[in-house]
Order: sequence, then C-alpha cells, then structure tokens
Amino acid sequence: MDSWVRFTAQSQAKERVIRAAQYACTLLGYTLQRGGAAADLLRTISQLEAHLSLTRKLLRLGNSVEALEAAKRAIHLSDSVLRLCLTISHLNRAMYFACDNVLWAGKTGLISRLDQNKWSQRSFRYYLFALILNLTRDMYELHLLMECEARYRAAKSPPSPYPGTALSDDELSSPATPAAAAMPVMAVRLRRQLELLVMVLYSNPPLLLDLLKNSCDIFIPLDRLQIYPTGPGFVGACGLASSVLSILTMVHPWLKLKP
Repeated sequence: MDSWVRFTAQSQAKERVIRAAQYACTLLGYTLQRGGAAADLLRTISQLEAHLSLTRKLLRLGNSVEALEAAKRAIHLSDSVLRLCLTISHLNRAMYFACDNVLWAGKTGLISRLDQNKWSQRSFRYYLFALILNLTRDMYELHLLMECEARYRAAKSPPSPYPGTALSDDELSSPATPAAAAMPVMAVRLRRQLELLVMVLYSNPPLLLDLLKNSCDIFIPLDRLQIYPTGPGFVGACGLASSVLSILTMVHPWLKLKP
C-alpha cells in the first residue's frame, strides 16, 4: 500500500503539469474564438484539450487508494473540526477519483455503452463537495490564526476605555445620533479586521496559497454542474491559476498546507 501511494505521488507532478496545459488550451481556445480564429485551429486546440484530459485521467488511475490513506490519517487528528473536514473531504476525493476512473474506461472503450454524462456529473458533484470542505477548513484555520493574532495584539497594547475603536476626543464628544456615532466605530473595527486578515495571510503563505487554489478550483465544478455557469474563458483561467499554485507547492513543499 505504501509503495503504491509513493508511486501515485510521483505521477501527481506530471498530472499537475498536464492539467495546467489543458486549462491553458481552454483559455487559449476561448480567446481565439473571441478573436475570430479559423475553425480548423479551434478544432485542433479542442482536440488537444480532450487528449490532455484523457491523459490526466490515466495518470489518476488508483488515486482513490491515496485519498483513502489520507482519510485514514486525518481521522486521527486531535482537532475535531479539522478531523471532520479533512476526513470527509478525502472520502469525497476518493469517490471523485473512482468515478473518474470509470469515466476513463468508458472513453477508452473498455466499458461499452457507458452514460458518460451521468458519470461526469457524478464525479464533479464529489469534487465540489471536497472543495467546499477544503474551503471550510481554510476558513477555520484562518479564523483560529486571526483570533490568536488578535489576542497577541491585545496583550501587547495598553487597555483602552473604548475597546475596538481608535476615535479622537473630538469625535467621541461631538453630538450625533446613535446611528451616526456607530458608523466611525464600525469603520474602525472593519479596517482593523482587514489589517488583521492581510497580516495573517501574509505571514502564512501555505494557508494563502491553499485558499487561493481552492477558491479558483471551485468555479470548475460549479460551471460543469450548471450551478453557477461562468464560461470556458473564466474556467480556463481559474484552472490554469490553481494548477500553477499546485505546481508551486510541489516545487516548494513548505508551501503545502499541513495537515
């Protein structure tokens, strides 16, 4: 089992590069179509994209095993939220890869009379569920880090008679309606939260990259399932961006969010 997991890990790098090329073709085809390119050129790019997609499916054969192993590791995490999100996410990834393997068998003719549209929709549903859980995990970790940073700042700064605000004496003493008086306070709190968010993400590149990657990826199943259609151009750009971010985490492993 461990040797198979190591083998699939080696093929993931190739799959990521081919994925980037596939979505680059999607984006290029959309751009050329908007520019009025010749039909033969568009057909060639579409065929290349289809071949790259089929190659990716071949490289993902057996990835369900790796996803199940990851789920077995995640179930032992001490944090209950991370344990729930990661375990169910890996299980959904395992189902996504299994459906993808069946779809590959249908496209290559190993399984005749396969309803490819049904299996494609089924695989994208599992993919969407996994991405939603991954984003939930990212937001949970972001929330924990922001709380920790806020407590650290509060411990360093002297106590204020007006917590959460940075208003001047003139602003505090000027007559105003309750709604008008609350606006500066809300603006200051919002500014501080944004500053805190930027600082936390800047000091935690793995979380930033994972959040960006999952945010880009989620538009792909949303478009394919017709939940939120965005068009091939946007899907191609999101797929290319997330692929580049994935390759970056493979080239520099310290950028990969753990666990």
